[in-house]
Amino acid sequence: MSRMALDYESINENMKKAQYAVRGELYLRASELQNEGKKIIFTNVGNPHALGQKPLTFPRQVVALCQAPFLLEDPNVGLLFPADAIARAKHYLSLTPGGLGAYSDSRGIPAIRKEVAEFIGRRDGYPSDPELIYLTDGASKGVMQILNTIIRGEGDGILVPVPQYPLYSATIALFGGSLVPYYLEETANWGLDINDLRQSVAQARSKGINVRAMVIINPGNPTGQCLSEANLIEILKFCFQENLVLLGDEVYQQNVYQDERPFISSRKVLLDMGPPISKELQLISFHTVSKGYWGECGQRGGYFEMTNIPPKTVDEIYKIASISLSPNVPAQIFMGLMVNPPKPGDISYDQYIRESKGILESLRRRARIMTDGFNSCRNVICNFTEGAMYSFPQIRLPPRAIEAAKKLGKMPDVFYCLKLLEATGISTVPGSGFGQKEGVFHLRTTILPAEEDMPEIMASFKKFNDSFMEEYEDHRGYSRM
Repeated sequence: MSRMALDYESINENMKKAQYAVRGELYLRASELQNEGKKIIFTNVGNPHALGQKPLTFPRQVVALCQAPFLLEDPNVGLLFPADAIARAKHYLSLTPGGLGAYSDSRGIPAIRKEVAEFIGRRDGYPSDPELIYLTDGASKGVMQILNTIIRGEGDGILVPVPQYPLYSATIALFGGSLVPYYLEETANWGLDINDLRQSVAQARSKGINVRAMVIINPGNPTGQCLSEANLIEILKFCFQENLVLLGDEVYQQNVYQDERPFISSRKVLLDMGPPISKELQLISFHTVSKGYWGECGQRGGYFEMTNIPPKTVDEIYKIASISLSPNVPAQIFMGLMVNPPKPGDISYDQYIRESKGILESLRRRARIMTDGFNSCRNVICNFTEGAMYSFPQIRLPPRAIEAAKKLGKMPDVFYCLKLLEATGISTVPGSGFGQKEGVFHLRTTILPAEEDMPEIMASFKKFNDSFMEEYEDHRGYSRM
């Protein structure tokens, strides 16, 4: 019997293999409950503005003027907008002859790529080439573009940290490649052991998989750890020895909540190491306007920068980027503003610093409130969120809860998270959506709810967890170890 191309049985099998838990079963159930009138706290996705983070004033002012250039003609424009926002809007409009409604270069507006290159140069202490920077619709699109370039078939493997952000597992499945997991060690604050990495590569190769690239997420998602310089040196040496491209997902570089391990880019560490590695190791780094104190997820602005990628490969990447004609133009302007914000002496500088510092300081406090809150709960242990936007507590589920989940055909952590959602309205993501060691269960929640709501949210979680453990624990005792 013939089937139409879009019958379920006939569609691309790789689509069916791609899973994305962040918007999966829990999120869909939370949306249903919300439609029924229940108050839902969506902590399943790092979406700062949706949880009350206020947009920074200056970039919104500039983009508003770019979107509505007729405002610049109004004699009263100076009463509503500061002079530096007006000047920046005029500058960006001069770079887009057709305005924000016209396509740009497929790589992004050249002058904005130059602003990004200057930002990278200031950050790392080494010049960056704007021709090797592509602006993208969020970092996700850039990651997909590069994975599509690397993966030629199921024999090609990509090393991905587990727990991992499911963008990677879903995209690798979609492009028909093989995910090669390397496990982060929870008891070592989600650290990375080079010996485990070597083992992962050896195992994959023994199965005939050609491991071609390694992903690092720094600061980590969902695990929240910040990689030290020593760790990055080890990783870069490993990639060099094993002939792997390093994909540096550095979208949370503004989100750091401790002083012991500040963010340091893979590129800086690589170039500090000197030749031959600095001239030969292939590195692609990603950044976005969606995270940090910007949190402009809906604007979809991002970039990737290529280091040591051969010119012919860059040409092919350009060709594929051209199929989409142009990245989102307003988002490119947001990116320009993020990498080139107001400077000391500018009218908007004090307000910009006050707003951005206020957001980061509050996130630092929220990271602490959430970690301490989880660690005060029965059968819950949680590493401190050093960076990024998430807590990833381990839930020690009693055997009877695991049995109850199996009877319903659910993963145990899915069962727990669904019960949590129904009881409290807190929408999280089960750890199984990110990958975890066999028999170990987690959930991921963002640290983004408003600071004033955080004590109540943690109290609500504690109350639920206590009653859940009371219901399912064997009262002869249950060890936390």
